[in-house]
Amino acid sequence: MRSDSVLGRGEHTITQEPVAIVGIAALYPGVQGPEEYWQLVNDEFPVTAASRAARGLDDIKVDVARFGIPPAQARSMARMQILMLEAARQCLADAGHPERVLPVERTDVITGTCFGLDRQHANALRVEASRYVREVERAALSAGAGSDSARRAAEELRLLLARRLTGSPHDRVGEMASTIPARIATAFKFRGRTLAMESTDATSYAGVAQAVHHLRGGLSDAVLVVAGQRRESPLFTRALDAKGLISPASRPFAADGSGFVLGEGVGSLLLKRLSTAVRDGDRIYATILDCSLRHDPRPGPFASSLSVGLRHSTAAGSLSAAAVRAETIQYVECVGSGVAREVRAELAALAALHEGAAAGSVAVGSVKDRLGHTFANAGVAAVSKVALALRHRRIPPQREPDGAAEFARSGTPLRLAGAGEPWPPGDGGQPRRATVHGASLTGTLCHLVLEEHDGTAPRRRAPAAGAVRLTRLPGDGPAPRYAVGNTAPDTEPIAVVGLAGWFADSPDAESFWQAIRSGVSRIGPVPETALDRDLYYAPGALSLTHSYTDQGGHTTPPTDPPPGLRIAPSRHASMDGAQRLALAVAAQLLAGRGPQPHTTGTRTYGGGATNGRGLVAVGSSLGLTRERRMNAESSLRDLEDTVTRLDALDGLSPLQRKSLLTSLREHVGPVDGPVPPDLLDGCLASGIAALLANEYGLDAVPLAVEAACASSLAAIDMAVGALRARTVDFAIAGGVELACNARDMVLCSALGLLSHSGNAPFDAGADGFTPGDGCGLFLLKRYGDALRDGDDILGLVRGVGASNDAKSLIAPDAGGQARAMERAFAQVDFDPSAVDYLEAHGTGTKVGDRVEIAAIAKVYGRAPRARPLEIGSAKSFYGHTFAAAGSAGLLRTLLAMRARTLPPNTNLHTLNPALDLAAVPAVVPTEPAPWVARSGQPRRAAVSSFGTGGINYHVLVEEHEERMGHIENTEHTDGSR
Repeated sequence: MRSDSVLGRGEHTITQEPVAIVGIAALYPGVQGPEEYWQLVNDEFPVTAASRAARGLDDIKVDVARFGIPPAQARSMARMQILMLEAARQCLADAGHPERVLPVERTDVITGTCFGLDRQHANALRVEASRYVREVERAALSAGAGSDSARRAAEELRLLLARRLTGSPHDRVGEMASTIPARIATAFKFRGRTLAMESTDATSYAGVAQAVHHLRGGLSDAVLVVAGQRRESPLFTRALDAKGLISPASRPFAADGSGFVLGEGVGSLLLKRLSTAVRDGDRIYATILDCSLRHDPRPGPFASSLSVGLRHSTAAGSLSAAAVRAETIQYVECVGSGVAREVRAELAALAALHEGAAAGSVAVGSVKDRLGHTFANAGVAAVSKVALALRHRRIPPQREPDGAAEFARSGTPLRLAGAGEPWPPGDGGQPRRATVHGASLTGTLCHLVLEEHDGTAPRRRAPAAGAVRLTRLPGDGPAPRYAVGNTAPDTEPIAVVGLAGWFADSPDAESFWQAIRSGVSRIGPVPETALDRDLYYAPGALSLTHSYTDQGGHTTPPTDPPPGLRIAPSRHASMDGAQRLALAVAAQLLAGRGPQPHTTGTRTYGGGATNGRGLVAVGSSLGLTRERRMNAESSLRDLEDTVTRLDALDGLSPLQRKSLLTSLREHVGPVDGPVPPDLLDGCLASGIAALLANEYGLDAVPLAVEAACASSLAAIDMAVGALRARTVDFAIAGGVELACNARDMVLCSALGLLSHSGNAPFDAGADGFTPGDGCGLFLLKRYGDALRDGDDILGLVRGVGASNDAKSLIAPDAGGQARAMERAFAQVDFDPSAVDYLEAHGTGTKVGDRVEIAAIAKVYGRAPRARPLEIGSAKSFYGHTFAAAGSAGLLRTLLAMRARTLPPNTNLHTLNPALDLAAVPAVVPTEPAPWVARSGQPRRAAVSSFGTGGINYHVLVEEHEERMGHIENTEHTDGSR
């Protein structure tokens, strides 16, 4: 068997195993399955990408009943969810499932989408329609219609839209991007990690990279990656066109290319470690030797990297990590964006990489000539093509009817394979090898090295690892993991060297902690700017159009960029509120490390440097408010003709009708107004992370991750995994969400999730949660690096456990939650009895609180405790901040640990008698108390987050022991100095 490839840089060399592709699914216009996909990429005279893209995916029929989905829920499902379920089924069937059993306890599901989903648009449109109806009534009055006619016109329009825009209590769950992997996990009973990701057109490359980390880190034994893109809204194409990226034809290598055709597609890959696949007797399409991501941090509007040097170094580094020489690469699947300046940069970097190779010895191609640019799906489409080509030992044809000037130069090692051709083995019997390139419009570059799998072929020897000490690390699985140098035999700790947060009316970590200590909730009436009570507030019964509560932990994002950042006011104003809030929190986190002076008067926590390569992983909703609202407003403006033909307005003269439209346009905008170039930037969830990386000049790959209410801890998990894998030197992770808005409050009310008064976790009167706004971010480094750099270490992340219930999308499950806790403890050298404090998810629902305490008892109650476990929840102060909830909990825990003060809970009047706290035993304090350390032990805590879809995360945190003596002399138990 082939020796492991290399992960890391310089003298820190550790070996890693290849990853096998054992299943493929392909859903594209006119294509269903890998065999049809292979026929498509081999067609000498294919249908043009524009013609194929125009067909879309609407004709693909899927029987949702085969997945056990009730009809009531099916009506609320995004079309993408249905297509991804089918792609998952096809991929698993291609790999021999269910006859070939998968390790369900250790199978992860990672999905990738970009831009809003159709159900998100429909729900936002239904909510915004109320506002539009009111504007029509006002416009009718101003145009001269009588008050009775205007009122009847509004009611007529309201009923018409209600028939068009049907709603359901299940809409909130059905629209979420994270419901897709959760639904797949439930359908196939997978209990590993489940998360949704977005990184613009690098989305599926990032998904594959994450899967490789999970497998090589021993966190999973199989990973299903599913990525898809549809033209869910005309706004997406218009926004890309405003950036000058859309072209009527797809010519990947055109020297004068002006863009691409936006295509549609859903694809899937099933991945395993090579040794596992061989042991299981799997059919192996190809192996992934390396998957590298780099980022070109350029401030200003988002654009793909034009750096030839960075493209070259990314490819060279990836080949080095795979222990593969450039001259052994026979085929390159290029980005082939069709944008001339990007094409020139890509081909120049390739030519330099393969300099010295024989003329025309490296064939290049891009599947965009067949599909157009399938955006979030682009990486899976490209990898699937190359894996099939390696399996069939044939290089597919690349048609470039107008020619590509870059290939006409004499002596270049690159050539277009105009016709399909056999793929011979490498020189000396070397395996067939290929590389795959990817890029994103936020500046990320991607590079994969693929190799055929042939059990009879001679295998290469990897570079000797004897020059560095490798220590085998324990884990919850059989895969070997190694740490570099003199690390003790325990999973490598990750140091928190910076933290920052902004929740409700607490704009920084200091005020956040003071609010916690005060014991006073920050929840109150949501302002009219966020919840128009006349339109959306109706206390009482459940409704599809109104919220029965007007309470929340609201904040208003900054209207100006952080000091020192050169962001044009118009660009800052075009950002989504979550982007602006995260940018402000990043200014606190990176104070003294970024390019700008920090505002005086704010205490900062931590001082770690951000040198080397990094990751910015931000948990958020993958459908931002700005994108949903812009789409809704655009759709409603198209109703002008409908408005003028309302029966109630028959009495208006032509001049009055014109006056009505003029007045309406003044309030809701013109029908076909221009789309600004920066519109797309403000609609991207990964744009939150990209702004942080680009504006602060960080060589850090930006990712958005959604795992429902566990999104923040999922982002922390990604960061911890990347640091332990040594693919990055630092990471920024956390979450942000602005949940106090009419859309989310209406959708959550329809399902009866919200409290009628306020969040009261563990109280006998708890009746749901209250929405909250906020953002928390953390700067993370490996513990040894933080010590070396002299960083102020605020705490150590010792373990992160994750699981999926694989049962219900809504009902919590004690077994699934306990599984995440157990997996976290499998990574550390202490047991649950050593944990003093647990920051619970604590939503404040009777069932949720009871199930969570039962899960805690199941794990933390196994061994005798010297003292009760202290349990609390930040939601009692700030409400439920959804994707940011885990960051609020982790922020509260680290600040409490630093102040050596156990944090109190509020809104707790009568403890729910149904909670079996004695089984732990545990207490829920209502007053701050000294956090007394155990003799000779650091203070230890845990943070839980559980999300819709049965997604569970549990993080174990430890005090930095070297600081303990210093703290005893400088801080009192109340946190004062």
